[in-house]
Amino acid sequence: MKNISADVAKAAIKLAISTRDEEKKIIEELKKSNYSVAAVDIGGDLINSIPKIIERTLVASKKTGIIKDYHVHEGAVAGAIMEAITQVNPRAMGLNFGGKIGIARYDEHISVCLFISIGLLHLNDLAIGLGHRSIPNIG
Repeated sequence: MKNISADVAKAAIKLAISTRDEEKKIIEELKKSNYSVAAVDIGGDLINSIPKIIERTLVASKKTGIIKDYHVHEGAVAGAIMEAITQVNPRAMGLNFGGKIGIARYDEHISVCLFISIGLLHLNDLAIGLGHRSIPNIG
């Protein structure tokens, strides 16, 4: 039996860890398989950037048609990105970071992946967080 949740999570992870050139190819491939996908660059101080991360994730999700302008859809995406932020927060708290968010949806499954590089002097640490939600197909 196919595990759609895992496949959607893999798609979000692929987008988040890809370069811009790789991202374009991945998006084309996933769209052929009826996925709705998007990727967004982010960066800054993690704690102060949380509202901006949520906003950018929601805007990208709506703009690309991953979700519709329904509070159930918005809540699912906001919850998934908050889950991802919670997973990377202990490693990045108080530090600057840069990275990317990958968003993937197939049917009612949606995953949001946050992949970041955390600046620490001349060393960079990496962290990845993943959130998944199930949302109804409305309209």
